[in-house]
Amino acid sequence: MVLENDLGRDDIKKLVFRLAIPSMLAQFINVLYGVIDRIYVGNIAEIGDLALAGIGICAPITALVLAFASWIGVGGAPLLSIYLGEDKKDEARRVLASSFMMLCVISCVLTILLLLFKKPLLLGFGASEVIYPLADEYFSVYILGTIFALLALGMNQFILSQGFAKVAMKSVLIGAILNIVLDPIFIFTLDMKIQGAALATVISQVVSCAYTLRFLFGKQTLIPITFGGYSCSIMKKILKIGVIPFIIVALDSVMLIALNMVFKSYGGEKMGDLLITATAILQSFMLMITMPLSGITMGTQAILGYNYGARNSKRVLSAQKYIFILSLIFILIMLLIAQTIPHLFVRIFTDNVETIQLTSWAIKIYTLALIGVAIQYVVVDGFTGMGVINVAILLSMGRKSFFFIFVCLIPLVSDVTHVYYAAPLSDTIGATITSICYCLLIKRILRKRELAV
Repeated sequence: MVLENDLGRDDIKKLVFRLAIPSMLAQFINVLYGVIDRIYVGNIAEIGDLALAGIGICAPITALVLAFASWIGVGGAPLLSIYLGEDKKDEARRVLASSFMMLCVISCVLTILLLLFKKPLLLGFGASEVIYPLADEYFSVYILGTIFALLALGMNQFILSQGFAKVAMKSVLIGAILNIVLDPIFIFTLDMKIQGAALATVISQVVSCAYTLRFLFGKQTLIPITFGGYSCSIMKKILKIGVIPFIIVALDSVMLIALNMVFKSYGGEKMGDLLITATAILQSFMLMITMPLSGITMGTQAILGYNYGARNSKRVLSAQKYIFILSLIFILIMLLIAQTIPHLFVRIFTDNVETIQLTSWAIKIYTLALIGVAIQYVVVDGFTGMGVINVAILLSMGRKSFFFIFVCLIPLVSDVTHVYYAAPLSDTIGATITSICYCLLIKRILRKRELAV
């Protein structure tokens, strides 16, 4: 077997770039097809803006569902990398087998719950009487692909954790490209409108899932999926490590839900729907930032986990340096775009002048402290990759908590549109605290690992 990347011996700078770039590109293409999906929906004759708002209502719920894939996938993958670094291949096999089984069970349970409670979920998370029928049409189809979405996303992490970054990228690209091709066919040619967008997404998830599992069940991978050998202790470790990415994704969804509910409560029906539509477009833009950024920080977790397991602190610190440099370069490029030409992005979704003006302004405000987001992702995902959960969860929860506080307080003392300032305020405070904690703790944590028996 020829390894794509040797996590313990390859040049650390080249290794970071070889894992980060394919993962970043895969996530960029992944979010691009989501953006294109919304572009097509926003251009449906007569109902485009309302249909876009409908998807905006569904987005935080679907993201919350996908958070369970992160819980198991990002929870198990660093653990697998650590065991590989410790040369414990039997334990690594148990991690993969247990993770696959847990994802299958969780997917089935979630599908049933979503089918039973979809109406109260959509209404409770901000759908007005006008938006609800469109949100229901999209969500009812999307639910049927839950198991494929969770397996594709969750198991892809185990391809990355073994150093096969290009394979992991291909599994995402296949689904993304297929969805881009199918969208106009289902939405416009077959006149399925918003249901067509959901069906195209489900089909692409099925294909991506099939490709991922085919690789992990095959002979090319270092650790393949096996049945049996499940371990309760390993499952607990997976859940403990994965709770960080789960909370991050889940709280991001809850933050969006909170925004929609605040806009609905304080904006009234007409202004509220306009703000929800603007936020749906804003979130599409933010996903083009946060998803590739997470591709960099999570795609390189295998390096950190492996070398942390091998007690090689020098390689861990060196990897983190290059991960931050790469993340910072990406964020500065996106910050420049956000502050200079956001209107070009917004116009892709809608030709409504009021929506364009509001959303362009919101993007400029929301992205003022993007550098803080880069710091947060690098440090939190870095600690998660090394299995240092207690520190990671506190740092992540701190930033989210500040956001909720600002979202609740700002509309009480100012215009509801100023709620968008909650993002740069919380990003600045969160990044400051995170930077201080990292400087104080990282060498102590690595030294403790070196001395552990």
